[in-house]
Amino acid sequence: MTSKVFKKAMKATWGEASDEESEGEEVENDNLALMARSDSDSDGESSEESENEHEIDLSQYSPKKIIASLFCVSTDPSKRAPKAHSKRYHMASVIDQCQVAPPPGSAAELTLPLTYFDHMWFVFHRMRRILFYKLPIFKSDFIQNFIPALKDSLSLALKHYTPLAGNVACPLNFNGYPELRYVTGDSVSVIFSETDMDFNYLIGDHPRNAKDFYHFVPQLAEPKDAPGVQLAPVLAIQVTLFPNHGISIGFTNNHVAGDGATIVGFIRAWAILHKFGGHEQFFSDEFIPFYDRSVIKDPYGQGMFIWDEMKKYNPEMHDIVTLPDHKVRGTFTITRDDIGKLKNLILSRQQSTLTHVTSFTVTCAYVWTCLIKSEDATDREETDTNVMEFFGCAGDCRTRVNPPLPPTYFGNCLVAYMAKIRHVDLVGKEGFTVAVKLIGEAIQKRIKDEEWILTGNWFKELTTLDENRSFTIAGSPKLDLYAADFGWGRPAKLEFISLDNGNGISMSLSKSKDFDGDLEIGLSLSKTRMNAFAAIFSHGLNFLL
Repeated sequence: MTSKVFKKAMKATWGEASDEESEGEEVENDNLALMARSDSDSDGESSEESENEHEIDLSQYSPKKIIASLFCVSTDPSKRAPKAHSKRYHMASVIDQCQVAPPPGSAAELTLPLTYFDHMWFVFHRMRRILFYKLPIFKSDFIQNFIPALKDSLSLALKHYTPLAGNVACPLNFNGYPELRYVTGDSVSVIFSETDMDFNYLIGDHPRNAKDFYHFVPQLAEPKDAPGVQLAPVLAIQVTLFPNHGISIGFTNNHVAGDGATIVGFIRAWAILHKFGGHEQFFSDEFIPFYDRSVIKDPYGQGMFIWDEMKKYNPEMHDIVTLPDHKVRGTFTITRDDIGKLKNLILSRQQSTLTHVTSFTVTCAYVWTCLIKSEDATDREETDTNVMEFFGCAGDCRTRVNPPLPPTYFGNCLVAYMAKIRHVDLVGKEGFTVAVKLIGEAIQKRIKDEEWILTGNWFKELTTLDENRSFTIAGSPKLDLYAADFGWGRPAKLEFISLDNGNGISMSLSKSKDFDGDLEIGLSLSKTRMNAFAAIFSHGLNFLL
């Protein structure tokens, strides 16, 4: 397989750890409604698409037919992202730009060798997330009180998460093995900014211009040359004030340094330290990272093999931001009650033949079938019925090896679970049921297979994925960023900006911010495709018995 194909397969398959066991506390009531705004709220998107592109043929997806079919009844890396195409808003303006390091003398220098779980992320884009908090404060209070307190608490958090203040050290010409390196003086780039953009618009569930969010996530600094290596920053943070409305905190990180469990652990640790004024007695053991890399077994020499493969693709050490063209972001909620009905529907049709029917599998399968149907409803050219559709998710395998790794292990510890099915079978009468079965079987087959992990067969399976026909999962209900309370209450909204990357489609999946047991779904699609998906998604749930 060519390096180009492999690189695309990697980018399509891996979002963040979706955690295959996101059974989630059985998902309470109230239907999802994607709150549609008028075309005037699309910030000029409609002017960039023809009228015909907004005409959606949903006649074949009447409520009755939907139920029958679903249920069988460069930017330049030296520059920040440019302003989105918006007529109403101004981009964020910088108040302060600084470097935040651990407190002097508090953190020892640290070098961590990268493992085979880390090497594969060298061909992956950077991860970007934004947390939005409702907070009626003004600029004077933000500058005098909030900025100093956030810097102090971040410094304390970095005392425990020192590699995030450091760099990925990659040998020049890839002649050697990369590592994570923190030395005294390393720090995290932090931007404090303000904007007059509409806070309530950004935190809504309705379709929003995807470009608008790039004002609130930073770009990692340029790599620097050092003796024998190139040093690439691991983390950058941007805190933005929406005067009298709220604050957003944007995070950009290099996935090579750590997976979702690692980054979410850091964010929640920072939040706790800030909430309690830096008093570390409130800092529980669940947020103390475990750094011993000797716990990662490599009896088959995976580390050498995977790194040798990565070197062939000349990994990009720069953080390259590519803005999404003609895309909107939408948020959907699938309730505990909906999930229960989906499970009951599957079990009533399959009875005891399925052994892995969980909140995760039915949610992913339902969204997958709705997405494929939305494509058929909006594409002018008919899709080849025999083309293969791919599903991919990443599972945390800290508990899958013997002995298990500590849950606070710092780094990456993910493997891929994949399923595939012909297009015609996914949109057919049994499409939803078959999708649940395939996803469940893919997970169940590998969930306790340590040999499959250690031999690297999970890595080899990635080469079979077609990015253009892929549906992948980012995030996990087990990694609860809505619990990140800086003392301002729970976030009003979480956005996975990284969904915009790649030629396939990624879905973010997290706990609901409002109701325990509900799941929140995020998508980034063309406006036409998003409208079609919303119609099919909501109609299907409304007609569940």
